[in-house]
Amino acid sequence: MIQRAGSDVIDVDVAIVGGGMVGAALGALLIRHGRLDPARVLLIERLQPDAVAADAAYDVRVSAVSRASERILHAAGAWERLDASRTCAYQGMRVWYEGGAPDGPDTLCFDAAAVAERDLGTILENRNLQSAGLRAFVEGGGRLCPEALEGMDMHAEGVALVTTGGSIRAGLVIGADGAASRVRELAGIGSVARAYGERAIVATVACELPHRSIAWQVFLPTGPLALLPLPDGACSIVWSAVDVEATRLMALEPEEFGSALTRASSGALGALRLVGQRRAFPLQRMNADHYASGRCVLVGDAAHTIHPLAGQGVNQGLLDAAALCEVIAARPPREDPAAPHLLRRYERMRRSGNALVGLLMDQLDAAFIGSPGVRGRLAREGLGMVARSTALRGLLVRHALGLSGDLPRLARAG
Repeated sequence: MIQRAGSDVIDVDVAIVGGGMVGAALGALLIRHGRLDPARVLLIERLQPDAVAADAAYDVRVSAVSRASERILHAAGAWERLDASRTCAYQGMRVWYEGGAPDGPDTLCFDAAAVAERDLGTILENRNLQSAGLRAFVEGGGRLCPEALEGMDMHAEGVALVTTGGSIRAGLVIGADGAASRVRELAGIGSVARAYGERAIVATVACELPHRSIAWQVFLPTGPLALLPLPDGACSIVWSAVDVEATRLMALEPEEFGSALTRASSGALGALRLVGQRRAFPLQRMNADHYASGRCVLVGDAAHTIHPLAGQGVNQGLLDAAALCEVIAARPPREDPAAPHLLRRYERMRRSGNALVGLLMDQLDAAFIGSPGVRGRLAREGLGMVARSTALRGLLVRHALGLSGDLPRLARAG
């Protein structure tokens, strides 16, 4: 943790603004694989997660981490710093649509054993992942600055940052500060955003039946509902619903909400009971016009946001982190990490892939929401076709795991 002396100006090669899940992992990657002096990599994050007691209730914000992301987190030194007792590897996934059945012939079933994998991914709390990344960064020699960004002035030779604690000079500034990125704004990078007209309701629920380490998802006319397994037998829910329905659901008494959830999930896990509080947040699609400008570059939600229906947000962000680390590490000796051709290469590596995943999520969401119509019927028929094809299921699950496709080096096996 940095302790400033008076009005000292901090001088670094790289300043990462935002120490959330992606920013913290990126910092840990750069000090291990980026061919940078760890003491000259600074991570600016004002809010850091508190230590969590072993018996504390599970946080409502969780993520499903893919195999590719697991590899990235291993490379960052973050995976081994997770509190493993609060993570849950899931062995299968079931996807169906309203009117179908969780065990029906048209239900899409993914199983780890079918692709000779130990699991399909891991459910973990966002704060657990953030904390592990920050520890990996600091214990690897990186410098953590508990301040907030207030201003930024970019020059040809460097970037001058003004924070709540003083001044910082950096050769490269990385914006990992979320969808409302201050770095993106100050760098003059525009963005295109579109509200989905939906809100995601997150909560923890107790289940009458064992979840069997399976993730469950049903497509409803008002939006998709996912039940993600937790280590203690409970599930974390992500219920994306159009605004009117979200308002209704949030107004229900806990018992009524549990009953509505049980009906919506087709009783897949028996009666469901709300544990703790519900939270809801609006959903929007956002794409930055560019990922890089001058000596600034964007990663994660600062560059793109997508619908959470397949849980790909953090995984796409971690792929950004691995790709940026890769191009910085591959630079010739003594080359500036902010060299324009490096940042352009990173953008080429990630922009089209992120756009494709985002478009796919948009199409899936639009296909199932509302009255079926032609597109909805085609989507349901397509789901059933994939459910009955072993080859197509295998292809989809391998891609989701990060076992295929054009991946950054740190996300690949070996």
